[in-house]
Amino acid sequence: MSAQQDETVVCLPGERLCRTEDNIVLGIGTYEQNGYIYASKSGIVHIEESGENCQVVSVHKPGFHLTIPATGDVVTARVLVTTPKFVKCAIFCVRNVLLESSYRGLLRKEDVRETEKDRVDIYKSFRPGDVILARVINQMENSFLLTTAENELGVVIAYASDNRKTRVPMVPVGWSEMQCPQTTIKEPRKVAKVLPESSINAVK
Repeated sequence: MSAQQDETVVCLPGERLCRTEDNIVLGIGTYEQNGYIYASKSGIVHIEESGENCQVVSVHKPGFHLTIPATGDVVTARVLVTTPKFVKCAIFCVRNVLLESSYRGLLRKEDVRETEKDRVDIYKSFRPGDVILARVINQMENSFLLTTAENELGVVIAYASDNRKTRVPMVPVGWSEMQCPQTTIKEPRKVAKVLPESSINAVK
């Protein structure tokens, strides 16, 4: 694990952060189990030097306030379960606001793409663990109904199925495929055409 963080790393409760090592110290918001360090809450992962070549891994909440997704909002979510007809996910960010606790999201097969909806294959679009951009289209009793039909929505972070332990994200090689830079293995995904956030939120 590197002590330098080039970008903000967001985590959810129970997410594995790194392997337990002699020079790794558990900080606030973490716990150790079966040789790995996990996040005990959602927030930003911090890695700090702590003398004697040790590093402290902790999770901090950057001034949260209550935010509830509204129809039309672009949200960031992590895929939890995939079935032939729908995807269950955890919404952890609304627009640019990181949530203290996640909301349940539901993405139906017919809302994955704008065209050829009857030919959508969920398993070729998303995998558990993927991070996606989606738009809220309705609020249900216990969850939010989502869509990724726009080109700018879909998978933004994904790891190869047989390469998750290395935590090396795949890179897009088209709008329906991503590739692991280490193994060159390709996997199908509904890839988001990432645009500046202001552009995405403006399309409502």
